[in-house]
Amino acid sequence: MSRLYSDILSRRATTGTATAGTSTSGQSGPPSGTGPVKVSVEAVNFWYGAKQALFDITLSIPARSVVAFIGPSGCGKSSLLRLFNRMNDLTDGTRQTGRIRLDGKPIDGPDVNLVDLRRRVGMVFQKSNPFPKSIAENVAFGPRVAGVRDAARLEAIVERSLRQAALWGEVRDRLDASALTLSGGQQQRLCIARALATDPEVLLMDEPASALDPKSTNAIEDLIFELKRDYTIVIVTHNMQQAARVSDATAFFFEGRMVEAGPTDEMFTRPQRKQTEDYITGRFG
Repeated sequence: MSRLYSDILSRRATTGTATAGTSTSGQSGPPSGTGPVKVSVEAVNFWYGAKQALFDITLSIPARSVVAFIGPSGCGKSSLLRLFNRMNDLTDGTRQTGRIRLDGKPIDGPDVNLVDLRRRVGMVFQKSNPFPKSIAENVAFGPRVAGVRDAARLEAIVERSLRQAALWGEVRDRLDASALTLSGGQQQRLCIARALATDPEVLLMDEPASALDPKSTNAIEDLIFELKRDYTIVIVTHNMQQAARVSDATAFFFEGRMVEAGPTDEMFTRPQRKQTEDYITGRFG
C-alpha cells in the first residue's frame, strides 16, 4: 500500500479510534470500538423508480466518530447518506426496503416526525447554500422555525454555533452583514454553524470541501476533528487523502454495494479486498 497513506495515518492527531465492523462480503457487524452504535443500517435496498441504487447494505456507525463513505461517482454513497435523515423522501418515485435505526429506533416508519428527525440529523451539502439573509439570521433560522423567540437565547445560540464552526472570530463584528459577502470557505462553515444551531446528534457532510481551496479545506478538516467530540459525523468524499486524514472508519462502495468497511488505518494500509486496494491506489475510479 502507498506510503503516502501510511504517513498521513501516522500523523493524524486523533483523540481515539472508533471503528465500523470490517467486511469482505458487503456487510458489517457491530463496531469494535467502545462507543455505542448511533446509526445502524440493516439490509437496506433503495430504488429511484425502477433503478436500484443500493443493494443489501448493512453497516453500524458508532457514536462520536467520523465515518467516511468512499467510492466512484454513482456508487450510491450519497443516496445512503440522504437516507439517514430521509432527504430522499423529497424525490418522487423512491422506494426503500430494510431498516435504518437511530439510537436503536427505526427512522423509516410512517409515524416518524420528520422535522424532529432532521433536527437530530443535520446535513451539510457539497455546495455552500447560505440564505440571502444576515450571518446571524442564517444561524438563527432553524431555532426560529423550532419556536425559539427569546432574543437573548437566539443570540446565545448564534454565538455558540459560530464558535463551534470556528467562524466566530472572523464574523463577530459583522453579524448583520449578508452571508453572501463571506468567502466560499466561510460560507461552508456558516452552513455547518446553521446545522449545529438545532442541536443535532448526527452531522451528515456530502463532499463538504470539494469546491474549496486548500486552506479552506484544511479549516473544514480541522473543524471535523473538533466536532467529533460531541457529534457523530458521516462524510462522503472523493478525496482519498481527506478520508485518511479525518475519519475513524471508512466504507467503500461500488455500483450500489458496500464492498468493504473497517477502521480507516486498516482500510488504507491493509484492505481485505483487492477491489478496495485498486480504488484507493487510483487504479480505477
